Amino acid sequence: MNHVAPPGGPEDEPPFRTLTAEEAQRLREQQPQLPLWKVLAGQLGMGVLVAVAAWAVTGKPEAGWSAAYGALAVVVPAAIFARGLTGRFASRSAGRATAAFMAWEMVKIALTIAMLAVAPKVVAELNWLALLAGLVVTLKVYWMALAFSTRKPAAK
Repeated sequence: MNHVAPPGGPEDEPPFRTLTAEEAQRLREQQPQLPLWKVLAGQLGMGVLVAVAAWAVTGKPEAGWSAAYGALAVVVPAAIFARGLTGRFASRSAGRATAAFMAWEMVKIALTIAMLAVAPKVVAELNWLALLAGLVVTLKVYWMALAFSTRKPAAK
């Protein structure tokens, strides 16, 4: 009986090779990094816009404050996450960086849930729809930042 190897085996993969310094630099130039602090600034700005829009559309300041709190429920945990990842201990080794990423992500999720849980106590006459709008629009800034950050490869 003949055995046929499934497609996608080791023989189908290109051989691994180390990049030269010039190749690595060229790859970095073609693949832009997304600065965390610029994304956070964009999220904060978008949160302010959503809050003002919610206030203007409804004519109720409570809607604006609710949308602002929804945006803060994204921005504050993300800022703590970013600070944790850029700390001096987070990048000493690959294992430590992975553990730091997972730990700070859990902190970010827990803080977001906690902020949403206390929202009715913090914001008077909370408007859940406005809060949700602020939260969702602020979260979508990540995608906008990715879309607008792409650079074209350098011409040869």
